[in-house]
Amino acid sequence: MFKETFDFYNSTSLKSYNLDSVMKYQLSMLERLDAFTRRHSENVANLVCRVCEYLHCKKSFTIYATICAYLHDIGKMFIPPEIVAKPGKLTPEEYEIIKSHTTLGYKMCIKDLQLRPYSAGPLYHHEALNGTGYPNGLTKKDIPYVAQIIRVADEYDAIVTKRQYTTHVNISETLKDLIKDARPANYLKTVALDMLTENYKHGKINPKILKALFKVVIDDTYYEISCVMQYIDYLKEQVKRLETIQKYGEKMHNSTKEKDKKYYEEGMKILFESGETIDNYEQVLSEYLDAIVKRQEVKKRLYDEIKIIKKLRI
Repeated sequence: MFKETFDFYNSTSLKSYNLDSVMKYQLSMLERLDAFTRRHSENVANLVCRVCEYLHCKKSFTIYATICAYLHDIGKMFIPPEIVAKPGKLTPEEYEIIKSHTTLGYKMCIKDLQLRPYSAGPLYHHEALNGTGYPNGLTKKDIPYVAQIIRVADEYDAIVTKRQYTTHVNISETLKDLIKDARPANYLKTVALDMLTENYKHGKINPKILKALFKVVIDDTYYEISCVMQYIDYLKEQVKRLETIQKYGEKMHNSTKEKDKKYYEEGMKILFESGETIDNYEQVLSEYLDAIVKRQEVKKRLYDEIKIIKKLRI
């Protein structure tokens, strides 16, 4: 059976930017990262590029932000692999080490004249608007806009990866979690007004950027729907072919003359594809029919997911 293919991130927009030799040098730094971090960096850059487009950023800024996003985790090349790739929860000591990737990446970029313009990506991408981020605990007014965009894309991809998403079904649950980070903390309602500081009047991430991410996710969900529909079309073609074989099989069994039996049997064999035989084609047909039902259900759930996302409020 033909294998359905789907890339969770639709990178069409990203590929539209022709990267020159200077940019290629900057992005070549990713080769020093482990495969997991490199893939994450590519995903975040993809998202940042497309979020910038929905934010109507200038092309020059979009390219700048995209490269900053590619390099945002470059400091992890200096972190022990056993900590970067640890599957379980980090100890407090390990967490402090992993946090240093922001300053390590920044220092690396500052020392390299070709990377220096993009040092904001590594340094600021874990800062939070309410001052609870790191490494410097900056607040909204001091966090570069490019870093605010990277923060949203970084957090989204981290959740997607952790939950091992392979489809956008139920992706609204991830977006709901991000909405929580875009809103002020609940304790605002209980702390006396005179105890509040400016830091606590914001959530961790920029709501405007999150809204742009929603649009990107909707685009990707439509892209997945198109992939599913394309696969359904393929399945239907296979069902049509196998149903023709089935008709030949019925005629073969109903024929009284050996000559006719041979005729229909040869017709069946001509239509068989790799691995199909007279003994198993009906099972294959049944599997294709089941696959169509399942993909139709996936398509419906994806359309439902888009409806949910469009109703989400930040």
